[in-house]
Parts: sequence; C-alpha cells; structure tokens
Amino acid sequence: MDMMKDHDSNHLIERLGRKYLWWRPVDGQPFSEDRVIAQVMNLATYDDILLLETAVGRARLAKVMLHAQPGWLNARSWEFWRGRLSFATGAMIPTEAPRRAFDAATP
Repeated sequence: MDMMKDHDSNHLIERLGRKYLWWRPVDGQPFSEDRVIAQVMNLATYDDILLLETAVGRARLAKVMLHAQPGWLNARSWEFWRGRLSFATGAMIPTEAPRRAFDAATP
C-alpha cells in the first residue's frame, strides 16, 4: 500500500513540476524533488496545495522549508507555510526565508 502511495505522490510531483517549473535547470540535470515541492509551495493554486499536502504530508513540507535554498520561497509564501506547518507539525521554522548573500565571498 505504501508503494502505491509513493508512486502516486511521485506522479503528482512530476505533474506539478511540469506545471510550475517551466524553465530548464542551469546544469541540465533534473530539478530535485525538494526544489519541485518548494516551487509548488511558492506558486501553486490552493487546489494544488491541498493535493500536495495530501500526497507528501505536512512533515515533508516542513522539512523542505527547513532545507530550502535562497529564492525558493518568497516572503509571502514563507509566512503562509510557516504558520500552517509550524502549527500542524510543531516544527521550529525560522521567521524569514533564506536570503542570498552577495557579499559572502568577499573577505
């Protein structure tokens, strides 16, 4: 039964990835599953959000947030998901999304 659920969630992630990631990755490799999930979390319709939550679970969505790269989620989506998932899972999600640091490489 779990294998069937995994297959269904993988199929949904693939389908949503095609819908919400319309560009090619810079390195030519497929987008990671976490990247696809984050993009769906950032841009999806509410109906697609509900499908994603059901397919992968709120704990997985919280984990994606905790490992998100800068730019994956905008401030509005971060706040929406932070409130939704902190309450539902008890995860300690930072108040702000990761940000790019352009001066990090300078001494």
